[in-house]
Amino acid sequence: MVKNIGLVWLKDDFRVKKNLALSEATRKHKEVVAFYLFKKKKFEKQESQRWWVAKSLEEFKIKLAKYNINVEVLEIDSYKSFFELLLNKNNFSIYWNKTYEPNYLKFDNILSKKFSDHGINFKIFKGNILNEIDEITKNDGAPFKVFTPFWRHAERFYSEKIPINYISISKCSKKVSFFKNTISAVKIYPKKRWFKKFEDFWNPSEENALKHLKNFLKENIENYSDRRNYPSIIGTSRLSPFIKHGQIHVETIWEECNKLKKSGVNKFLAEIGWREFNHTLINNFPHMIKGNYSKKFDKFPWVTNDKFLSAWKKGLTGYPIVDAGMRELYSTGWMHNRVRMIVGSFLVKHLLINWIEGEKYFKNSLLDYNEANNVSGWQWVAGCGADAAPYFRIFNPILQGEKFDKDGNYVKKWVSELKNVPKKFIHKPWELKNDNILKIGSEYPYPIVLHEKARKKALAAFKKI
Repeated sequence: MVKNIGLVWLKDDFRVKKNLALSEATRKHKEVVAFYLFKKKKFEKQESQRWWVAKSLEEFKIKLAKYNINVEVLEIDSYKSFFELLLNKNNFSIYWNKTYEPNYLKFDNILSKKFSDHGINFKIFKGNILNEIDEITKNDGAPFKVFTPFWRHAERFYSEKIPINYISISKCSKKVSFFKNTISAVKIYPKKRWFKKFEDFWNPSEENALKHLKNFLKENIENYSDRRNYPSIIGTSRLSPFIKHGQIHVETIWEECNKLKKSGVNKFLAEIGWREFNHTLINNFPHMIKGNYSKKFDKFPWVTNDKFLSAWKKGLTGYPIVDAGMRELYSTGWMHNRVRMIVGSFLVKHLLINWIEGEKYFKNSLLDYNEANNVSGWQWVAGCGADAAPYFRIFNPILQGEKFDKDGNYVKKWVSELKNVPKKFIHKPWELKNDNILKIGSEYPYPIVLHEKARKKALAAFKKI
C-alpha cells in the first residue's frame, strides 16, 4: 500500500465492475478520491447529457461512499487549468481510463509528459472498448475502411487474446477529501426543467445497466435480428446511454452474450462491433469529425433552409414516421435505431440539408451521444463516410413507416394529432380527406416536400459529384 492519496479521474466510467483505474487505486492506496471535471463549455452543445451526468454523479457518489471513496466535482475552464491545479498539490498518485476520442487521447499524451517531467505518479488504463484502437489493422498495418472485414478480424482478435485480469475494488480505510472549491452535481443540471421528463424513461446507474442487459438477453436476444427494426416494441437493448457513460463495460456485454447459444447474439455483438469500428475511424481519419470523410462531398450542393431544418427538429415535416422519431428524441433523449436512419436520410436526402446540422442537433439532444458513433452514423446515412450507404439509397418515409410500423402504434404514441387516423392512412394522412378526423394543414402539416420530387432532386445533386 502506498501512503499517499489515490486520485481517480472519472470520465465515462460510472461503474465499479471492470473499472481498471478504480480497482488499481483501491489496490494501491488506503485513501482514494474519485473526481469528475465539469467543463461547462463542453456541455453548451450537449444539454441532454448534462442530466445524465448529474444523475450519474449523484448515484455514484452514494455507491462509492460504501467503499469509503469520496466523489468530488470540479468546474474548470480548461484541462490546462486542471493540470495547473494539480501542480499545487502533493502527496497523490492519479489514475484514469482512456476515452477514445482524438482530443482526449492527445491530452493523455500531453499529461503523460507533464506528469513525468514533474515527477507525478500516474497510470492510464484501457477504457470502455474491446480492442485498443491500434490493435486492429490490415496485414500491411493500414486501418480498415470497411466494417465487415474489420469486425471479422476484431472479433477473432478479442476472442483469442489473453483477457485483462480485472480486480474488484477494495474498501478504503476512511473517506477523505482532496480538492477545494468543489461543486455539487446539482449545478450540472440544465437550467431549463424540460429534462424532468427523462426521469420517466431512464434511471442512470450501474445496477440498471446490468438489469437492462439481463432482461434483454432473457426476453429479446433470440429474435433480435428481426425485432430490432420495429420501433413500437422493445426489440433493442436500450443500453446505449449506459455504455456511453460507462455504467456498463462492453466486455461485460460480450461475456454475457457468449454464455448464450441463441440466434441474435452475433447480430447484437456486431452492433458493438460498429462502435469499435467507428472509434478506429475517427482516430485514423480525424478530419471526419468536423467534415466529410470523403473529400468529394466538400463540393456537394447542400441547401440552407432554416424553415425546413426547424420543421425537422420539431417533428413537423408532415411525414409521421419522421415526426414521431424527432418527438421521441425530444421527450426521451433517445431514438430507435431504425428511425434514426429514416430521420437522417430525410434531412440529407429529402431536404438536402448538410449532415453536420443533424449531427449537431443529435449531439445536443441524445443521452447516448458518442462522438465516434454520431459522426460516423451521420456520414453513413449521407453517403460521405467510410463504408457508407450508397448515394442512391433514399429511404421512402411512407414505405418505411408502413413496413416497420404497420399498425401505426409508434406514430400514434408520439404524434398525438394522428391518434384517430385509420391504419390505412397513418403514414400518409394527407390522403385521408376527412376533416372530422384530421384537419391537414392546421392540426397536422402537409408534407414539407413531396417524396418523388425530393428523391429526383437528391439523385441529381448526388450525381454532380
